[in-house]
Amino acid sequence: MGVLDKLFDLRNGEDDKEKTLRNVSDSISFTGANLWILACAIIVASVGLNVNSTAVIIGAMLISPLMGPILAAGFALGTYDFDLLKRALRNLLIATVAALIVSTIYFYLSPFKTAQSELLARTSPNIYDILIAFFGGLVGVIAITRVEKGNPVPGVAIATALMPPLCTAGYGLATGHFRFFFGALFLYSINCVFICIATYLIVKLLRYPAKTSDTKHLKLVQYSITGLVLLMLLPSGYFAWRLYDKQHYAEAIDNYTEKEFTSKGITIVYKKTSYNSNPRRLELAFLRKHMTPAEINTAREHLHWAGLGNTQLVIKQDSTDNIALLRSSLLNEINGRAAVQDEKDIQIKSLQDKIAAGAYDNNQLLKEAKALFPSIRSLSVADHAFPISKDSSSVRTVLLYEADKPLTHADIIKLGDWVKLRLGRKELLLYKL
Repeated sequence: MGVLDKLFDLRNGEDDKEKTLRNVSDSISFTGANLWILACAIIVASVGLNVNSTAVIIGAMLISPLMGPILAAGFALGTYDFDLLKRALRNLLIATVAALIVSTIYFYLSPFKTAQSELLARTSPNIYDILIAFFGGLVGVIAITRVEKGNPVPGVAIATALMPPLCTAGYGLATGHFRFFFGALFLYSINCVFICIATYLIVKLLRYPAKTSDTKHLKLVQYSITGLVLLMLLPSGYFAWRLYDKQHYAEAIDNYTEKEFTSKGITIVYKKTSYNSNPRRLELAFLRKHMTPAEINTAREHLHWAGLGNTQLVIKQDSTDNIALLRSSLLNEINGRAAVQDEKDIQIKSLQDKIAAGAYDNNQLLKEAKALFPSIRSLSVADHAFPISKDSSSVRTVLLYEADKPLTHADIIKLGDWVKLRLGRKELLLYKL
């Protein structure tokens, strides 16, 4: 036990307690330079969230002075220094309000209002965020109680991520997305509370001298900490379970579509899942496959065996609907691949304009086609953007048709030539549904 005690002894390398308390007390003020640094850090973090740049966000977290009052609150609780606690909480409130004001103004003035992935990641906290905040806080307070501070403190600032949730809350206020605001503010509260609790535990472990021995105050602190832990744990545990269940559901959907359709050579051009509806919904559309009612019923029965018993399967088979769904799917793919660089934005906008301009009167075309090819049941023409490389796409005209009986090879060629002549197109992709 002597070897283990020495191995895990936190008193080895510990700085003078009075000196540490003075340093902590001096780091909580948000006036003058500290307030300017905070405002600049908030703007940097907001820009990083706006353009989806992880590197910029990390830079903002490194220059943020928000950790000071949170650690001070933990030291104040551990030493029962209620004057220090009041100062720490007051300065934390000032910093929080100032950060919210600055980030709200930035996002209100910013022309880019799209919620990027870095921003969305700060709107749904769960149990893992509690673990990150708690153990990050442990590292942070251990580091500042050492004679040699080392390099953990910058890492703690990055891991616990106090700035991005505040900026996300500002985004929610500026755009009216109050779900983002409350989710991000909850994540920020989780980080503050569990960094503070981790600090409290280390302060007690290192036996910092108490300012008071009043039993009433000691019990009040203990009850308050217990209440805060439960207040944060219960909703975070629920969100963690929802995250697990959603990921498990998405995996079940992927396995089901792979086994039921893709492995049989059926190309899925559109897939949409509704996780939060009751019953849940899975919407699919295929490139050429036209499913009979018996095949649809069989596919629905197989949902139960795939663990998707509470899911409603909807097959989109109308040719006009399929055109719209395919266009939407292709545009989403292009938008998903595109970065925030101006030239890519311009390219995507150009493609969208071309597609929007390529609207055809499919009802009139169907009437004319039936006069030439009486067996044609439905017909739809539209322009589609097909990705040809990582950064570029090509707009092609596509014809989808259904016929009561198969067209001969000569009729297919004649149909394609007629549509190209009718629409003034040099090229045409023709598919039978």
